[in-house]
Amino acid sequence: MTDTPPLRPPVIHPDGRHRCPWPGEDPVYVAYHDTEWGVPEWDDRALFEKLILDGFQAGLSWITILRKREAFRRAFDGFDPQAIARYDAAKVEALMQDAGIVRNRAKIVSTIASAKSWLAIQESGHFSKYLWDFFDGTPVQTNLKHMGEMPTQSAVSVRMSKDLKARGFNFCGPTIIYAFAQAVGMINDHLVGCHRHAECAALAKETHR
Repeated sequence: MTDTPPLRPPVIHPDGRHRCPWPGEDPVYVAYHDTEWGVPEWDDRALFEKLILDGFQAGLSWITILRKREAFRRAFDGFDPQAIARYDAAKVEALMQDAGIVRNRAKIVSTIASAKSWLAIQESGHFSKYLWDFFDGTPVQTNLKHMGEMPTQSAVSVRMSKDLKARGFNFCGPTIIYAFAQAVGMINDHLVGCHRHAECAALAKETHR
């Protein structure tokens, strides 16, 4: 009989706090876990930035993108969609020479198209409302005890992915969108034994719109 793979419950850190196991003990990753992941985000530009960075993550690890985030922000004008929408071929070539970011031409070109799509959505409302409406404007609270219970996509992430693609976004498949929704607090997937589960649930009540 083969051993069952570990379910990976929360782990206790040297500071005495229990955390989800995925950040390990990398200080950059732990800080992200403790201060950003799962916190409801309502800002239009911030949501655009996170969606684009999640697209750049495709095929890579999130810690790779996280370590390059400031370089991405410098390279992409602070993820200002109005600025990005005006990028031309020369700008694309300049970005392809920027060693601080992930130099993937398809993802760079997709970012420009996504900025234009973001602007189109803003003309009739807000990007934040558009995204949060998929969750009826309310963060979903889960009660997962182990990483093995965590899904990689959902019916909502499938619908959001399909709609985003129809509007001109790319690198936004259902799995990427589920990870995005977790990160921006649309889904609170901190494990129940993690100290951030209750904290993010409280933040969801405070920021609910």
